[in-house]
Amino acid sequence: MSDSPVDMHVPGFGHGLDEALLIEWAAGVGDRVERGDVVAVVETDKASTEIVAERDGRVTTHAAAVGTILRSGDVLYQLAAD
Repeated sequence: MSDSPVDMHVPGFGHGLDEALLIEWAAGVGDRVERGDVVAVVETDKASTEIVAERDGRVTTHAAAVGTILRSGDVLYQLAAD
């Protein structure tokens, strides 16, 4: 991973769902995460879902506030190498 932060995107939710409500940030700006760590929790009309880090790094930016409706593919946060 380069020194510049990388955009991390909202994954697809499956089952024809393309929107979810951001209900919690589990990783704050400045937190170090490892691949598989929970970064955020979203809620669709079917269930709550944890979004996990796709790689190791440090969260540099939250691109959405709690209460925001997210669509698959939206930038959710930025991650930089430590």
